[in-house]
Amino acid sequence: MNTHLTTALNLAAAGVPVLPLRAGKRPVGNCPDCAANACGGRPNMKVAGPCQCPRPCHGWAAATTNPAVLQSPAWAEAWREAHAVAYHPGGARLTVVDLDDADAIAWARRTLPATRTVPTTRGEHWIYLGSMQSANNVRPSVDIKSCMQYARWLGPGTGTMTGLPDAVRALVVKEPSPVRPAQRAVTAPVPAGDGECRHRTPTYLERGIAMAEQRITEASSAVHATVYRTFLAVLSAHGRCGCLTDTHVARLFTAAQAKGEGPRHCTDAWANARTALGM
Repeated sequence: MNTHLTTALNLAAAGVPVLPLRAGKRPVGNCPDCAANACGGRPNMKVAGPCQCPRPCHGWAAATTNPAVLQSPAWAEAWREAHAVAYHPGGARLTVVDLDDADAIAWARRTLPATRTVPTTRGEHWIYLGSMQSANNVRPSVDIKSCMQYARWLGPGTGTMTGLPDAVRALVVKEPSPVRPAQRAVTAPVPAGDGECRHRTPTYLERGIAMAEQRITEASSAVHATVYRTFLAVLSAHGRCGCLTDTHVARLFTAAQAKGEGPRHCTDAWANARTALGM
């Protein structure tokens, strides 16, 4: 059996979504039916999985743990031509900090918690438990590879893998968008009646916000859709009585950004939920 395919099957059995790489660390190109996303593709998904095409199209999104797919005739040519195996870290709930030179490694040793490391051609991969938004050039010679990105498999590495630290998440966080638009989104007239919140007690609101945070935090796929539905539920329950505050909204945005959503995605999801509810 092809050596790369054997490696891929072993990784897939361990729950790591994999795909073949061509020379130059490039994924297999889209077939004619999938060229320019003519098939619809899956460019915005947050978990691994192919489109309906049986071939390994769409780069990182082709990564799979299904041995039948990996060994199918449609993938046979790709494995014959493969120069390496790649995996989708986000699909395995992992994050790779790609350190591309000695200066970047020295920075990581000063700044980041120790974790499993894998030597690369020019530097090291530091691998953490937990997924997040991917980003290139977060600092000189440092890339983040997790959701919607692939990393080359270079062996199991050494050391104990630790949880994804806030110091790594912070590398992709740009200057936060003002929360003020969210404040306008939840400012609404008090419902007619005795002028009090219909829920009568702040405990109901606090429990609702905590449950919303948990729902976002525990999302393992379709994160963007989960964030939108959660915002919709919170606004539906609490958005018309005036009880939401900047602090409540900031908690929801923080939970969403910890799952890889950018500030703009959060603001857009909140605005879309407002519009859907006629607020």
